[in-house]
Amino acid sequence: MRTLFVSLTTAFLLVRAFSAGAQQPAKMPRIGFLGAVSAQALANRLDGFRLGLRELGYEESKNIAIEYRYADGKFERLPALAKELVNSRVALVLTHGDAAINALKRADRNIPIVVGVTGDLVLTGHASSLARPGGNITGFVDTSPDLSGKRLELIKEVQPKTSRIAILWNAGNPVKALDFKETETAARALGLRLHSWEVKAPQDFAAAFKTLTSQPSGALVVLQDALTIGNARRIVELARSNTLPAMYGSTEFVDAGGLMSYGAHFPDLFRRAATYVDKILKGAKPADLPVEQPTKFEFVINLRAAKQIGLTVPPQILARADRVIQ
Repeated sequence: MRTLFVSLTTAFLLVRAFSAGAQQPAKMPRIGFLGAVSAQALANRLDGFRLGLRELGYEESKNIAIEYRYADGKFERLPALAKELVNSRVALVLTHGDAAINALKRADRNIPIVVGVTGDLVLTGHASSLARPGGNITGFVDTSPDLSGKRLELIKEVQPKTSRIAILWNAGNPVKALDFKETETAARALGLRLHSWEVKAPQDFAAAFKTLTSQPSGALVVLQDALTIGNARRIVELARSNTLPAMYGSTEFVDAGGLMSYGAHFPDLFRRAATYVDKILKGAKPADLPVEQPTKFEFVINLRAAKQIGLTVPPQILARADRVIQ
């Protein structure tokens, strides 16, 4: 009887222990997001990322937690925000742009970093190669040299008499320096002269605006990165006040009231970034995940912006647009 009692007691305790373990919820993975600009400016990209998560079975706040930090265009805040995320012990960080990547690298050399979009990770020294990044950083890059010529062709079709184009770019970004050279080459092939309009920090825009006003051009081309996107509304207003047809590299500018944009579809890149987040959470290393390039591009026209500057967009251009804002 004693043996039977002991056996039954042991079995009862094992069943209770098993039941308690079965009822204990699995630990929810926590990831971080570091944005160089505002939540509003990044809304479309993050919508794409959340879509990608849902496609993989993740639902924010239900089976995955995301810690958000935004610098709101004040790049000097990035190091402190990066440190906050690292100290919160997130499993990895999703980010964009070279400034945010550098801040995270200074905060922690080992934390996995998935880049939703940036320039050339190899050129900036963040990856050994596209096929095998070799470190703690991988993700998606916006490197498409042919886009420079395509943007100039489109702006020339909209403004056929244009011979001189102002180009706004972040001269402190080595990737944008490469983009500028590619745009110069494309401009020469099209018989266009470029007026370089350089900025390196938010405080540089006032002087740059004054320079552009004193040297009139027929159109404006903006090379996008975190700095220019963070000042999108200021740039759009400048183009409008000077009745300049403007071509941008991403839809954030058009959504802010700009005339047109042609470039990689960033929400799609962030949707694809969710697959890398999933793989890393399941044990993959960033060093082994190849850096990928855009596969989807978008041409957007804002007819309201065209009307504001008295511009008529040719029907053949409208027919080629992926999206038209009425």
